[in-house]
Amino acid sequence: MIHVIATIELAPGGREAFLKEFHALVPQVTAEDGCIAYGPTVDVASGIPVQGALRADVVTVVEQWRDVAALHAHLAAPHREALLRRVSHLSVDHELRATDSYTCLLSQTKGRQNQPGQ
Repeated sequence: MIHVIATIELAPGGREAFLKEFHALVPQVTAEDGCIAYGPTVDVASGIPVQGALRADVVTVVEQWRDVAALHAHLAAPHREALLRRVSHLSVDHELRATDSYTCLLSQTKGRQNQPGQ
């Protein structure tokens, strides 16, 4: 399983407008073949000492995909491209991190070399 953490830095005061557009997209994305989970999150005060300062103008998108091919299909989806056009004026910067479920790979490979994303 592929996990994606996408961090989107928004122009000051742009978070609510961004989230309104983003929430409209979620049902289309969760209907995509290979989508396991997909949704926006915002920082919350946790009281955990190592947590950095809360970021009022950041949305973190948490995603899970069956495999890398499903993620690539999502990245090329027309509804995603349309969202990017609608919110481009709100976004300042973004970063995406894709990871694989290492513990699942260990149980599947049983001594064979791991091949993440497959």
